[in-house]
Amino acid sequence: MSKVTRSSLVNKALGFLTGAKSSYATEVKFDTKPYRLHKLDQAPASTATLTKDDAIQYYTQMHTIRRMETSAGNLYKEKIIRGFCHLYSGQEAVAVGIKAALRPHDAVITAYRAHGWTHLMGVNHIGVLAELTGRQSGCARGKGGSMHMYCKNFYGGNGIVGAQVPLGVGIALGLKYQGTDGVCVALYGDGAANQGQVFEVYNMAKLWNLPCIFVCENNGYGMGTSAERASANTDYYTRGDYVPGLWVDGMDVLTVREAARYAVDFCASGKGPILLETATYRYSGHSMSDPGTSYRTRDEIQEVRQTRDPITSFKEKITSCNLVSAEELKKIDGQIKSAVDEATKVAKTDAEIGVEELTTDICANNLEPSIRNCSPFNSLPHQRLGPAVNL
Repeated sequence: MSKVTRSSLVNKALGFLTGAKSSYATEVKFDTKPYRLHKLDQAPASTATLTKDDAIQYYTQMHTIRRMETSAGNLYKEKIIRGFCHLYSGQEAVAVGIKAALRPHDAVITAYRAHGWTHLMGVNHIGVLAELTGRQSGCARGKGGSMHMYCKNFYGGNGIVGAQVPLGVGIALGLKYQGTDGVCVALYGDGAANQGQVFEVYNMAKLWNLPCIFVCENNGYGMGTSAERASANTDYYTRGDYVPGLWVDGMDVLTVREAARYAVDFCASGKGPILLETATYRYSGHSMSDPGTSYRTRDEIQEVRQTRDPITSFKEKITSCNLVSAEELKKIDGQIKSAVDEATKVAKTDAEIGVEELTTDICANNLEPSIRNCSPFNSLPHQRLGPAVNL
């Protein structure tokens, strides 16, 4: 066997291609975590190919979400963020993995743990953090807050438990009417999975073969109650009945990406809806008002951080195979910290909108001459300030 041939076989066996001027790899193949299937004949890919560019992108996205949520938690503790604030820390691999599989014309709608998704769908650091603090640089001019952020093809976080799932099916219906192969991802938690409206739209989506990917983010706890205490059937991926389902390790970004690619192809090919259960974990309480330690132990949280954290495990994976160097990741960490720190300063110091803006952009097409005020005798004018999103 020639030296060239032997070298190429060794590289193939190792699963990566070496660069010409560097000992670092440009592409690596990893095994995905096992899946569980419901009414599906074939599982997603058992291996995932990862390029260096994608590795850097996924790491940057997950680390950015983590850093932004840390900042949001601190702003809440300083009483600069008021009201509700639900953090996504620990669940980053779900959003980043799914987003990696979506096309530009696919849509997303989620629940109130929406900060990370808002950023992934196109809103910059300032747009998210300033929205949390109610400032004019926020993506909704500070009028939406933590649970109501929107951008192109992103239909927001929603404050009513489970209510975003019927809306997601409606978006999927709209995509089908448009005649594209676009799909809608509708995310909800294990607590919301017991909502009656969720089962109603499982049925509708399957009857009409709508391109909807239902994603149950099972982080183990609905508010302060474990999934085992709240649900007689904790196999959430099977609960769509005739809707096919897939259980996914939601702490591994590549496994989530491959499952999401499978789901997008499934829906886009006209096979109807599919249900993904992503097994994940939240480090914080249900919201910032919940310490999160009265119904689970600190040791449990620490064990997940040490053994299953989606960011540190991914970092170890991509550095151990020489796909990305530790020095490169350290530089990225510094850039993320600087960007989030700067956005945090703006979120603290930016001005709030004036009272005159409270009735702007309420309706895309306002059919009434005015907007009802606190009393029917003192109505307010409606004004158009910015372009309507997602019309």
